[in-house]
This record gives sequence, structure tokens and C-alpha cells, in this order.
Amino acid sequence: MSEILFPLDQNDLSFTASGGSTVRRTILPSGVRVLTEHMPGAQSVSISFSVAVGSRDETDGHHGSTHFLEHLLFKGTKKRTALDIAVAFDSVGGSSNASTGKEHTSYYARVQDSALPLAVDVIGDMLTSSLIDAKEFENERTVILEELAMNDDDPQDVAHEAFAEAVLGDHALGRPIGGTNETITAVTRDAVWAHYQANYRPQDLVIAAAGGVEHGALIQLVENALVEAGWDLNKPATPVERRLLEPAKISRGTALKVIKRPIAQANVLLGMQGLVADDERRYAMGILNTVLGGGMSSRMFQEIREKRGLAYSVYSFNQGYSDAAYFGLYAGCSPAKTAEVTKLMVAEFEKIATDGIREDELELAKGNISGSLALKYESTMARMNRLISAEIVNGEFFDLDDSLRHVHSVTLADVQNLAKDLVARERSIVAVGDVEESTFSAFI
Repeated sequence: MSEILFPLDQNDLSFTASGGSTVRRTILPSGVRVLTEHMPGAQSVSISFSVAVGSRDETDGHHGSTHFLEHLLFKGTKKRTALDIAVAFDSVGGSSNASTGKEHTSYYARVQDSALPLAVDVIGDMLTSSLIDAKEFENERTVILEELAMNDDDPQDVAHEAFAEAVLGDHALGRPIGGTNETITAVTRDAVWAHYQANYRPQDLVIAAAGGVEHGALIQLVENALVEAGWDLNKPATPVERRLLEPAKISRGTALKVIKRPIAQANVLLGMQGLVADDERRYAMGILNTVLGGGMSSRMFQEIREKRGLAYSVYSFNQGYSDAAYFGLYAGCSPAKTAEVTKLMVAEFEKIATDGIREDELELAKGNISGSLALKYESTMARMNRLISAEIVNGEFFDLDDSLRHVHSVTLADVQNLAKDLVARERSIVAVGDVEESTFSAFI
């Protein structure tokens, strides 16, 4: 099959994906979107209620509101306490959680197929009827501050947060998802409530489920849950527009940032702007990333860890969003070895730009990615997330066969040309540990 479009003005869509699963999509008159992938033989279901609002969408006075809401929606509704919500999923052996991203927020669960009505009722209740109680608000402020403190104790987390800001500068995607001590301390309940009212509406809501789920039955469950909560599903509304999928003009934040910490390792990140979510070269990026730093057979891993024993953790990555992205190389090493490790990372990257990769490396990477995708999509959670991405990010569904076709079409020249492009971009280096700025003077 070829890629399937999810236009915002087409109410119903149904097709068979690779592996014989059935994908269906319906837009209700209120703008609520319901997507399912029925997987024959599956006896569990993964389901999410998502809104296309993330930390990048926060404005002054509301910074931290998105992450705050993720916590607060588990703290009780008009008919359930926080304990009731936890007990509901424990009673059926299921799991529930939520995630705040830079561009969307999801509340999700994985349950036995017979428990799907319970999952829809509980998550629907949380999303529509949470009390956002003033006392619970202050309690959760303390919890979030503790979460931020925990993250600040992890030097790799600190390095990644600083790296996003270094590469993306003052672009909203450079901000930390969870907010900062200052923004979480300053944000008010009224600001979080206003953020909720502006972004948790029928036309914002995307419900996706994969596994042992019947599309029509799920729509009925969703309608019952939302109507019971007081949402008017008969009031016509058009789903919110998707984000513009084109690179923004971004000024680099900084070329070098060293965060001094008296710790045993230096955590080094080196990189630049990468490929946005729908860049046609993203499949070449998958190959480049796999060859350079994507696994134990990668060039960086073999050269830095296996041959020289200079680091335990070393890898590369691309993080792409709708209009901005960053590509990075990471290593954790002894402060005394930092300059040598950084030099090796740069060298392996630049070799691909100047000399390309070998045919055997290309085939290995294609096999690696193909196998990983096949294993990944055995999971109902992964298929649910694929539906969310298709609906919220680019409006285009790629099943496994589509993805594999794109991966196998990548050529040696595609990979080298992408590496040349990236190497020529402005570079940023971030290090956390007992190192000096002078360590990196040769690399910026």
C-alpha cells in the first residue's frame, strides 16, 4: 500500500494495513477524532486521549502549565479520587500513565480488551472533569519541584536540556518540557486552569486505540464518557489545524556551554540543527544515525569504547519536531579523556561526510532498522503511538511496509550528502562535569 492521508475535512476513513490489521478514523461533529487499529488475535488494547499542546505552546505566565496539568489530571475528578483512579486500573491488571512532550500531551492506558470500557470511562473522566483542587495544586507543585531536582541530579539529563537550548536558542522547542524551578514556583492555579480551558476542547482531542478494539464500539464508549462529563458533542467544530511542517529560522543559542559539576564523568554533547519531522531525508538520517552511533556495531561505539576503552556510553541521535530539530553525538567519559573523546566523535562524523559509508554498513543498517521496526510494531502501544503521530504531526499514515520501502530506498550518496549538510551547520557543544571550556576550543 502507499501512504494514507488523514485530511481534517474527511470524517470517515478505513483501510487494511500490512499484517492484516484494519485502521479506521472518524471525526465526530464536535471535532473529536477517533482512530483505531484492530489487530486480529490481540487480547489487549492500548488507548490514549491526546491533545496537540506541549511545552512549546506555553506563553508568559503559563510556563510549566502543560506538565502541571499532566500531574493534576490524576489527582481526582467530580466522581473519583486519586486513589479511585489508581485502583480502577490495578483492579483489571492494567497500567496507566501520561506523557508531556514539546508538541503534544497524552493520557494513556494498556488493558485487557474486556476492560476497554473502564479505561475509556476513567481517562475520559480525568480529561474532562478533573477538579484541579487548590490544595492538590500546591501539593503537586512540591512534587514537580522534586521531580525537577531529581532530573538536575542526573548530569546526562542536564546535558540534554542544555543542548536543546544551545542548538535552538530562544525557539520555544529549546525550553525544558517540565519547566524550571522558577516557572513552576511562579505559575498560578488560575494560569494552569486557563491553559486547560484553551487547549482541552473537543476539537483538540485525539483518541487512538490499537489491539483488540472495535471502532464502532469505541466511538460509542467515547461519546458516552464525554457526554456524561457535560461536553456538547452536537456542537459543530472543526479539528484544530496541524502545525506547519517546515523548518523555522533559528539562531543558535550558544557555541559552547560548560556546566561545572564535581562528578567522576564528563557528559559531552556535540551537534547542530537536525531534520524536522517530515523531512524527506529522515530515512537517510536513520541510516546515518545507525552507522555513526546507533548501536554496538556503530563507528563511534567501536572506535571509542571497543578499540580504545574511553567511554561506557556513546551514541548519536536526531530529535525532530514540526519546525525544528537537533542532531547530536554523546559520550560520557573521564574528564581527563574528554578532549580525546570529543576529537574522535568529530572525526568519525566528518569521515562519513568526506568518504561516505561502505555498502556493507548500508546493508547492516537497513537490516537493523527493518528488524527493529518489525519488532516494535508487535506492540499495541507502538501502534497506538503511530496513530497519534499520523493524526497530530503530519496527517499521513505509514504502515510497516511503507516504512521499510523508504528505508530500503536509501543510497550511499543519500547518507553522505546528509552528513555533508549536517557537518557544515553551526555546531554547539555542551559539557557537564569537571572540565574546562578550553578543552573544547579546537572543536567549535
